[in-house]
Amino acid sequence: MSIYQAPLADMRFNLFQLWKVQQFWSANKILSERIEADTASAILDEASKVTAELIAPKAQLADETGVLWQAGNVTTPEHYKVNYQQLCEGGWTALSGDPEYGGMGMPKSLATLYEEMMCSADIAFSLYSGLTAGACVTLLQYADETTKQHILPKLYSGEWSATMCLTEAHAGSDLGIMRTQAKPQADGSYLISGSKVFITAGEHDLTDNIIHLVLAKLPDAPAGSRGISLFLVPKFMLDTNGHKTELRNSLQCGSVEHKMGIHASASCVMNFDDAKGYLLGEPNKGLAAMFTMMNYERLAMGSQGVGAAERAFQNARLYANDRLQGRVSTKDANKADSIIQHADVQRMLLTAKALTEAGRSFSVYVAHQLDQAKFGEDQNALAVASLLTPVTKAFLTDRGFDSCVMAQQVFGGHGYIKEWGMEQWVRDVRIAQIYEGTNGIQALDFAGRKLFADGGAAIQQILQEIAAELSVSPQPALSELLKQYQVLMGSLAQQKEALASLLQSHACDLLDLTGYLLFGHMWNKTLAALGECHEGEEFIASKRQTADFYFSRIMPKAYGYLHIVQQSLTAINPSLI
Repeated sequence: MSIYQAPLADMRFNLFQLWKVQQFWSANKILSERIEADTASAILDEASKVTAELIAPKAQLADETGVLWQAGNVTTPEHYKVNYQQLCEGGWTALSGDPEYGGMGMPKSLATLYEEMMCSADIAFSLYSGLTAGACVTLLQYADETTKQHILPKLYSGEWSATMCLTEAHAGSDLGIMRTQAKPQADGSYLISGSKVFITAGEHDLTDNIIHLVLAKLPDAPAGSRGISLFLVPKFMLDTNGHKTELRNSLQCGSVEHKMGIHASASCVMNFDDAKGYLLGEPNKGLAAMFTMMNYERLAMGSQGVGAAERAFQNARLYANDRLQGRVSTKDANKADSIIQHADVQRMLLTAKALTEAGRSFSVYVAHQLDQAKFGEDQNALAVASLLTPVTKAFLTDRGFDSCVMAQQVFGGHGYIKEWGMEQWVRDVRIAQIYEGTNGIQALDFAGRKLFADGGAAIQQILQEIAAELSVSPQPALSELLKQYQVLMGSLAQQKEALASLLQSHACDLLDLTGYLLFGHMWNKTLAALGECHEGEEFIASKRQTADFYFSRIMPKAYGYLHIVQQSLTAINPSLI
């Protein structure tokens, strides 16, 4: 069985020494009344206990048990009910919710570390409350006041849960061709008919009611994605005071998917047969409304990548210290050294460590941008967060999967055996590269829509930030990569007719190139912040060693992507390079 302990020292370092979020909190009128460093540290400590002691020890049992579908009802592992209730009683389902409706109102920079812990503990379990938190974001923005008053307190308390119902069997990411229909009724409601697939937590036994957010088309809707509306469809109908009734809506879980991983997450086929629903937001503008939830979940996917990699790394490091095999320091044929002394095992462990810790820093950085946008109304921060959302989703899950595979490899043959728990993390985190928009689609969003939006203002702001840090904390390898990245961006910007084609064909190359550059920035900022670090000499020494490894052994991979894009540019106009 695999173990897990939350990396609290690194989490505190990221919040308070690296990004100094407490300075923004104390200067902000709203946050200064809600949170300060000591309280945030206490929240992290409690979250560590909940995830490491309550949830993590039974993740393997949950994987083996899975969910059971019978006549439309879905049963989760028995211990999930106990764990979920304790999660609710501790207020964790309300952590980042709006206080006006019963939430705690904590900043995203703190909440993202809690989400990472949950994913390290049990990705499948984390999805039940995680989907609900995303739905609350959409309801806050698009529901009318009465709906918010009736529903949000129930969702924040965990008494109810929520889903998002987008995908249909024939229409994966091409939502414009969906077939689910919404027929207007005289009382202002709508009858929703259609079938949705891959609906996480579409049916389960953890809450009294489930609020489905469903995309559907009105009879007179325009063609394509411009004709999609968003509807609130409860599992059990509500009375005029927002209380759940015993009247079941006309919807049912037709089956659950049998998946490669996250076995204890109920991935449902949901059938709506004239189910009563209520319009959220404006007609035919449902896709934009739903994207508020999807973008929230895409950031959560980054937490899945980091969380899974952290747990896999912890177990691989422990195993590498304990496992005796081969001779490095000893010449005695009857003795063996621990495999952590082998250079290739060190390579795998340091790679996973460097990527995971940079991923954590990146998650907090993006979350802090969102906090500055939300609580400080900083539009530049909002633009940066928007640009980096697809990078968070794609780069952190790709590198998270890579790290889990490397950690499994440290175990050799034992990593392939279930009892060690390593193969579960490889299976579980694999889905994070696929759902909430595949990583290829994230790359298209990043390169094709956002990279050069507003004249590339957001990426230029980030590049200026990296350059400013380098001026006070020089790092030659990062300086050279930044220089060549800037040249490439300038060359791409000069393209007119060929730009769209270039960005589409090299979207993944550009996203990965940007990811390695930004991870370099994370490590350079880390080195600069170590002078104020209070986590001890061993922590500082480990950070320095890992940063050196990143700059010498990992970041050079960026030049491969740089060269690939440059070759295509050269084929168009050699003088630009």
